[in-house]
Amino acid sequence: MGFLDNLKKKAPELKEKAADLAATQNAKIDQGIDKAAGVARKATKGKYDAKIDGAAGKAKEAADKLAEEGRKKP
Repeated sequence: MGFLDNLKKKAPELKEKAADLAATQNAKIDQGIDKAAGVARKATKGKYDAKIDGAAGKAKEAADKLAEEGRKKP
């Protein structure tokens, strides 16, 4: 079995662990996304602020969705 085969087998378990982590650490994840967006804005000197903000928003939405999955677990 190759590396990708092993990863495919473990994917559901890894997603569950990520959902649990996102459910308990959602605020810290959002802070990290904001910090990364700030670094990107500074590095591009404001040239791509709208795109960076859009990507950060989508990343937060994805983290929120994953956190919600983690909260729904029995």
